[in-house]
Amino acid sequence: MLLNTSPSLRPAHPADEPVAVLGAGPVGLAAAAKLIERGLPFVILEAASSVGANLVDYGHVRLFSPWRYDVDPTMARLLEPTGWRAPDPDALPLAGEVVEQVLQPFARLPQVAAALQLGTRVLSVTREGFDKVKSAGREKAPFVIRALRNGETVEFKARAVIDSTGTWNQPNPIGASGLPAIGEREAADRIAYGIPDVLGAARSRYAGKRTLVVGAGHSAANALLALADLAREAPGTSLVWAVRSPALTRVFGGGDADALPARGALGNSLRSLRDSGGLEFHAGLRITRIERHDGRLTVLGIDAGGQAQRLAGIDEIICATGQRPDLGLTSELRLKLDPWLESNEALGPLIDPNLHSCGTVRPHGHRELAHPEPGLYTVGVKSYGRAPTFLMATGFEQVRSVVAAIAGDLEAADRVELDLPETGVCSTGGSATKGAAEGSCCGGPAKTDRSACCALDERKKAEGASGCGCGSSRPPAVEPRRAASACC
Repeated sequence: MLLNTSPSLRPAHPADEPVAVLGAGPVGLAAAAKLIERGLPFVILEAASSVGANLVDYGHVRLFSPWRYDVDPTMARLLEPTGWRAPDPDALPLAGEVVEQVLQPFARLPQVAAALQLGTRVLSVTREGFDKVKSAGREKAPFVIRALRNGETVEFKARAVIDSTGTWNQPNPIGASGLPAIGEREAADRIAYGIPDVLGAARSRYAGKRTLVVGAGHSAANALLALADLAREAPGTSLVWAVRSPALTRVFGGGDADALPARGALGNSLRSLRDSGGLEFHAGLRITRIERHDGRLTVLGIDAGGQAQRLAGIDEIICATGQRPDLGLTSELRLKLDPWLESNEALGPLIDPNLHSCGTVRPHGHRELAHPEPGLYTVGVKSYGRAPTFLMATGFEQVRSVVAAIAGDLEAADRVELDLPETGVCSTGGSATKGAAEGSCCGGPAKTDRSACCALDERKKAEGASGCGCGSSRPPAVEPRRAASACC
């Protein structure tokens, strides 16, 4: 509810306040569905003018996860009485179709529409009367969420906060050091971050141009394959691909071993494009500088051997180097984050790309998603921080557990109710294996025999290192990176 400064009108206890859901993407709206089912009051704060705005931004991209993984079951149950019919569970939707066929109809439900605050950009979250330092009585104070709406600063109070603001609007830079490359900001008019609609709205920008794509994930793959299609249609179109890592196992994925065939096919198509000579390829390139010369861009960097590299004659750059969370929203709250991924701390050992490229992480819930700040939970892709490869289904299970915990139903909150598809790739310590073919432990435990992992876990303990906590609901707090290599 909007903060009312009249003491006589304030609820006597934070429990009387609504739960605040930050972000109206698929995971945020799934949280709202769980709150409705639990009978808990809530408010949804969304910066954009419509729900699912980030999905709309790449609405032209076909997802590799079929509809069965893209529709939250609780949302479906709430929609069914309206005559809504679930899409074919095995079909692959466009990102925009998820918004049109699920999120928008759900947002129109009266109980959702009444709680949805569009055009309301959250600026910060704190506790009423408490800065980050003060402890005594902190857990009894409601959260205060400050936001900007129609140019006016407004505030909301909440008993708990579910942060599902995502990372899409916080792209990583081109610069390999984590900072923008020198000249990157000055070349902003020639750089697109994310997955532009190369074959649609942005066609004229890339047709007949030489475009550099920087990145090694699914976003880069989609951009490159679209550019390759454009090159077949528009003479003079050429593409250059640069990745920072000299090892390409994670880039190309698990291929036929991937439990999501479309995800495996994406990697296979990208490999075929590279092998056919359909693009100019630079592996192990760390970009440091971007310069303008005669109306075109020159990209400078260092290769894996430490030698200077120069890519000249670039017209456009697509930066698909991933995203990072906006931690400024909760800077006055007490967070527990992985020190380099900026994910929820407990997830770091499970998703660290330095150790393994598992595209799935074992199901987890409120215990891993909570912080030292009571009542604060980070969910969705933001819970993964800077780590790649997040499935919507993971977020749906996250919020099921979190809302159950807020409702006081710890038995339900601690249950695992998700079976994730394997990627077919899991690498540890620089080596890679076909996970699905060899019984990797990197996917959902409901489907995978974890006995081998547990044996390795016990060996680690015998050596004096912390194990992975095989069979437990939480990973260890000490030596997480060493522990992770034992389970994957």
